[in-house]
Amino acid sequence: MATAGRVVATSALVLVLAAGAYATADARDLVPGVLTLEAPPADPAPFPTAPGAVEPVEPVAALSPLDAQAPVPSAERLEALVAALAKDDRMGPRTGVLVADQLTGEVLAQHRAEEAHVPASTAKLVTAVAAMSTLEPTTTLRTTVVRGSGDEVVLVGGGDMMLAPGAGDPALVDGHAGLGDLAEQTARALELEGVTSVRLRVDDTLFSGPRVNPRWDPDNLSLGYVAPVSPLAVHIAKMRDEEYPPRFPDPAMSAARTFAQQLAKAGIAVQGEPSRGTARAGARELGVVESAPLYRIVHYFLDTSDNTITEVVSRLVAIEAGLPASFQGGTQAVLHAVKAQGVDVTGAHLEDASGLADGSQLRPTTLVGLLRLVTDPAQPLLRDVATGMPIAGLSGTLSDRYTQSDARGLVRAKTGSLPHVTSLAGTILDADGRQLVFAVMADKTPDGGQWGPRAAIDGFVTKVQACGCG
Repeated sequence: MATAGRVVATSALVLVLAAGAYATADARDLVPGVLTLEAPPADPAPFPTAPGAVEPVEPVAALSPLDAQAPVPSAERLEALVAALAKDDRMGPRTGVLVADQLTGEVLAQHRAEEAHVPASTAKLVTAVAAMSTLEPTTTLRTTVVRGSGDEVVLVGGGDMMLAPGAGDPALVDGHAGLGDLAEQTARALELEGVTSVRLRVDDTLFSGPRVNPRWDPDNLSLGYVAPVSPLAVHIAKMRDEEYPPRFPDPAMSAARTFAQQLAKAGIAVQGEPSRGTARAGARELGVVESAPLYRIVHYFLDTSDNTITEVVSRLVAIEAGLPASFQGGTQAVLHAVKAQGVDVTGAHLEDASGLADGSQLRPTTLVGLLRLVTDPAQPLLRDVATGMPIAGLSGTLSDRYTQSDARGLVRAKTGSLPHVTSLAGTILDADGRQLVFAVMADKTPDGGQWGPRAAIDGFVTKVQACGCG
């Protein structure tokens, strides 16, 4: 028993001594523990404050909401203005007009509004609404270079016809992405492989069908109003830096030649002339550049009334809908898309998406339905269509109209012009602060060009805006 007691006592002493030794080591920070002989740390410095920083404040709206109690113009007064426009000799014998209240949809005045008319470029509103209602507003169009077989590289068009020849500029829409940037990326990737010479192919198979609409007047091509539709081009295939220059007949091949020159500048020699080819599925990507986002592209074609880019966007809608990326597929897709949004497309027929081709028909009621949709606060994704239209006397195709009118800055509208066709559709903020939507379509205007009917329409819109006749 004595021996057992001594063992227990010895064990206890060992534990005590061990505990004391560990405590000493802990205090000297030699082992983990809570004890320390070090002085307590100083209080942390206060979180730095940026110079000039202030507490955030609630943002203030630049414009106050429209007053829902603003008086609605007198239908009788507006009917008199519409009747006078329809009888104006400058408009010709066939004019459709519709004016409605944006908030309620109430028709305030009309003339032949249920009849289909040639829309000209007001048809672009269909394409714009279709694009913004079916595609993500931030969608971009990718132009890529991938590895081909052997010593080949393939330039693949993704729908961007507004490439810059050299460096892209993020501030621009036309020229947002650049072939020069793409060539530098490609050259760096090839140099890592030890490759200094390649053969170049271009893949422009994203779109199908004819590149030129058979119902376009040949003069529209020669005068530069439109280019052959392609998934790849430099500056919309313009040969010169002008509003309506001649266009390259083969935009994709012209872009490929420009890319070959940019590759040479980046240190990669291109053997022979570029040729067409199809990129292999899963091919290794050597470089990519991306266009401006879709909402900016839509702004661009509404503001400038660019026919070619409108046709490109319609093909993107067709691809999304699983239809051929062609004239037929594009027009079918955009009309279906706006119908799905609740717009009445009775009597509508489109030969192309831009309104340039002969044979398209829309009713003023359809255009006003589109305008009410894009100005509806419950449709924020479509607001870019409303804000993308030209502003009277200030921007786009209305920059040189309404310059001396009291309606300057208070009208946003899409223009339309073809031989013997003049149209305008948009929004008006009248003198009482009531927002109206309107469409005017004249498709048998007299000889003499656009000056007469435009002046008549602009005078009518100015009177409607100034009405204040609630």
